[in-house]
Amino acid sequence: MLISRASILASDAANNALQSWDLLHGNLTLHGWILGDVTFYTFELPLIALSEAVFGLGTLAMQVTLALIYLAVIACAVAVAVTDSHGLSRAARAGVVVAVLTAPILVQSDRWVPLALPDHTGTTVFMLISVLLVDRARSWRFTPLLLCLILCAGQLSDVTVRYVAVPAIVLVCLYQALSTRGRRLRSGDAACLAAAVISVPLATAIRAVMRHNGAYLMVSPNTSFARVSAWPHNLALTWHALRMLFGQVSGTGAPAASSVTAVFGACCMLAVAAGIARVLWRWRSASRAEQLLVVMIVLSIGSYAVSRLPALRTQHDIVIVLVAGAVLVARAVVPARIGSRVLAAAVCAAGATAALLPLSVLAARYAGTPNPGRYPVLTAWLQAHQLRYGLAGYWYSSEISMESGDQVEVRTVAVAGRQITPYAWEMDTSWYDASKFYANFILIDSDNAALGRAAIRIFGHPVVKTEVDGVQVLIYRKNLLLQVKPPKVPPTS
Repeated sequence: MLISRASILASDAANNALQSWDLLHGNLTLHGWILGDVTFYTFELPLIALSEAVFGLGTLAMQVTLALIYLAVIACAVAVAVTDSHGLSRAARAGVVVAVLTAPILVQSDRWVPLALPDHTGTTVFMLISVLLVDRARSWRFTPLLLCLILCAGQLSDVTVRYVAVPAIVLVCLYQALSTRGRRLRSGDAACLAAAVISVPLATAIRAVMRHNGAYLMVSPNTSFARVSAWPHNLALTWHALRMLFGQVSGTGAPAASSVTAVFGACCMLAVAAGIARVLWRWRSASRAEQLLVVMIVLSIGSYAVSRLPALRTQHDIVIVLVAGAVLVARAVVPARIGSRVLAAAVCAAGATAALLPLSVLAARYAGTPNPGRYPVLTAWLQAHQLRYGLAGYWYSSEISMESGDQVEVRTVAVAGRQITPYAWEMDTSWYDASKFYANFILIDSDNAALGRAAIRIFGHPVVKTEVDGVQVLIYRKNLLLQVKPPKVPPTS
């Protein structure tokens, strides 16, 4: 929690906070919202809403939630790692999992992947629970039904579940069903395979019903393939994304600030590679959980490399590699049962040290320095001058709304040709209804000069123009929403 409270929350996270605030106040289907290509609707948003019910809308609620999301990921990863282990081996495996999962947190510019905004990190909870269910398919008759529901919920939240978790389960369960003596098609594996397949049309049908009844729209995920000629370049970007994911390089592409951090990340990455090699070497005797984790890693990296996703800071799209890799490392380096009590205690102590040392260093570094937000001075100034509703560019509009507890509502706009329109991404269309709201100011930062020029051209010269904390504030005596044109909505699903 101390580490999470030092995280900087940008407008992506702030929009999730506003969506959850709407959920908490009765808009359960998020009617009127246009969400991004990942909705977080079935996990992160409800969890944020619960935090907001306790702490209210603001930075603290988001920081608490992000810590809880990462704790849930760790708990699920540990649950998979300790399967079939006994005694102190379980504690040692848990320590190894936590140690590997700290790799990106040690690099400040990469900390946003697990602890600065909801992203694909929380999606791994659906994947890991699915792995647990398939691994124990023979012990509970309702496992296939529960697996289908978990995968369905995951797909409503993040399409990554459909393209990574579902095919991984189909492939592994098909292999297990066909390799079983007698090739039994009526088995737990066959039932799990059917559950995974059924979850896809079921999720599609649920989403269609939701849209028919006025639920949110979402920007269609980019699931297209890149040109074959771009694949070599994508492979280089994929390697770079993996290095960022394990804390070897920073988000800017530069080497990690600390050589110790870089070495630790490299060791974690090599250990994951060894864990994958171990499962492949003993594939027939490997557990279903291990097989699933390896296939998920391969599918995640492979689909990422041939898609249009690779870029300098998109390591979050393959975060399952880090999480699944942490489990494989724990299962590879710590035996399921250690006969000697002395050796078991030593292994347990080593695992605990590996887990707690980096976290303790980071917690001590950030203790007493919670991040109140990026714009406390500007937010306070707007409140003091009774400026309650206005416009701004994407990267700080909703953040101010969140930091002020929605006491100052700043809505996102963008320049489109010679017009100013709402930015149709993570926004509520009702925000721009001139019959309900009166927007009388617009904020212009130094990186958005085009918006400033468009504001003068379209809205005219303001009655007051001032600068607060490096941001220009243009104040008008009219409702700017009357001159904001409807947005050009991207393809939605």
